[in-house]
Amino acid sequence: MSVTELRPRTPAEAALVSLAEAAGTDEDARSAAIEALRREGLPHRRIEAWHYTDLRNLIGRRLGKATGLDAPAGSACDDDVLSPLVAGSTVVDLEAPEDTSAPDGVTITASNDLADWHESPNHLDRPLDTVRLVNAAFGARVAKVAVAANTAVAAPIELRDGIGARPHAAVAATVGTASKAVFVERIEGGGSPAPASRVSHLTIGDGATVLWIIDQAKDSDAAYLGQLNVNIGANATFKLFVLNAGGSLVRQEVHAVTAGEGSEILMRGVNLLQKDQHVDVTTTLRHTFPHTTATETFRNVVTGGHGVFQGMIKVAKDAQKTDAKMACNTLLLSEDGDFSAKPELEIFADDVQCGHGATAGAINADHLFYLMSRGIPAPQAKALLVKAFVDEMVEELEVEAAIADALTGKIDAWLDHSH
Repeated sequence: MSVTELRPRTPAEAALVSLAEAAGTDEDARSAAIEALRREGLPHRRIEAWHYTDLRNLIGRRLGKATGLDAPAGSACDDDVLSPLVAGSTVVDLEAPEDTSAPDGVTITASNDLADWHESPNHLDRPLDTVRLVNAAFGARVAKVAVAANTAVAAPIELRDGIGARPHAAVAATVGTASKAVFVERIEGGGSPAPASRVSHLTIGDGATVLWIIDQAKDSDAAYLGQLNVNIGANATFKLFVLNAGGSLVRQEVHAVTAGEGSEILMRGVNLLQKDQHVDVTTTLRHTFPHTTATETFRNVVTGGHGVFQGMIKVAKDAQKTDAKMACNTLLLSEDGDFSAKPELEIFADDVQCGHGATAGAINADHLFYLMSRGIPAPQAKALLVKAFVDEMVEELEVEAAIADALTGKIDAWLDHSH
């Protein structure tokens, strides 16, 4: 009989397991996830999906700086932080979702379920899913939000952690046939040695329309692992806007699959990077039915740090007439920052229109000269060009003015602060 010796865990991996073990009292529900985390450890750069984000090394640096394993459960929030992104929103405290006063046609409940980490949705990770494994190991319970069929939810539904909440959460949202809803994920708060995490699953019924906003603005010392999984029904529309404007180490995954003909995906994102940040956005769009469309564009402003975009469009053999495009555009404003982009296509159908591309560079000199020739000083001219570069992503969503103003306001605040 031969015995295979497992690779010894690094001190950081052992510390992360210790933090997970201390995160809750219901050991039975989390024991399998904790044991898998102990056995498998964290992914490293030799694993394809994590090639640009060596999580074992990056988390190791954070835990190596920690003076102890007693991480704060959460940080207090002031009134401004507690206010919703859009006035009038229904705010769901993910630690106690059942306490939310839900609008008509919406049901909000708590569940003892944990994220299922046994399979990787992007098929590039290990056999298990890293983000969901961490989420389950730390005991994140699932909050369920259900929108009934033929319901138009008037105000956005904002999903956020409460004051002093544990920094791990999970959401299962369903939107019924022919319904309309807007969801806002607010991800804020201070840092602790271990990364915070959130895993969300969204199921969109036939003919429904959903706008999902991810507003990530963690503190400069915080690490965050996020994942959004979306199943899109026939003739349904899914719009997504991702804004990363904070955090020291961020990995946001989005995995979407079409579940019927005529479904439409519109994804837009803005990554704003400063010194010492590492921000990774990894997406997969799987087209499994014919006559589906998708456009995905991310714009990145880099004044420092390191950014990553990994995007995969997969078209199944039966998904004829798919029209899917992906782009990643980066504005490099400093030699202290860099950005890695890897857009990919995997196509098994023969009657499709698909494309991808990536660009990176400085501010266009001709555009800058034009503005300066009209009497605009160089700093203001540069700021206008950067603002136009990222605000276009909001404009292409074609959303209500209140939502667009809230998003551009957050982007403008970051741009003003970065200069």
